Amino acid sequence: MKKFLLFILVCCYNSAFCQLELGVEIQAYPTGLIPGIHIEYGLTEQSGLQGRIGYNIVRHRDLGEHEDERGGGFGGTLGYRYYFKPSRTGIMLGLRSDLWRNEIDWKDNIGAIDEIIGKTKVTVLQPTAELGYVFLLNNGLIFLPTISLGAEINIETDGADVGQGAIILLGVTVAKRL
Repeated sequence: MKKFLLFILVCCYNSAFCQLELGVEIQAYPTGLIPGIHIEYGLTEQSGLQGRIGYNIVRHRDLGEHEDERGGGFGGTLGYRYYFKPSRTGIMLGLRSDLWRNEIDWKDNIGAIDEIIGKTKVTVLQPTAELGYVFLLNNGLIFLPTISLGAEINIETDGADVGQGAIILLGVTVAKRL
């Protein structure tokens, strides 16, 4: 991680344009919550590479393959953003992909004598398209609400199948432009 940050700082020092953002991000979706640490490297005045390290809190309830699914896991995000204004403010469009390693506890026949419980480890790929609006506040602080549409795709499963499918996420990022 230290080498990655050093690489970004060296790139900033050597480029004509650089804006690095560091902050926090949270996304909520109907069956979960994703808090994380946000970083974005401004490639040009109108584009940037975005990343996140976070934790995916999963609560599928009965919307997955079982009567109750809950758990979570660590993962991260890589993405590209395009801003319509040269100051990287206002309307933003992005493409991003998350990779999560979740552990899901599930139950079936809840409360019955034949109640079944299980645990599944699953690697989830979550590609999404996002739309947002960047507000530049005092001293380089940004506030960025977003909406994202995409899919949750279980690419590796150790245990019984668990929920996956279309996803919509509402998010908020608060970061400092350095």
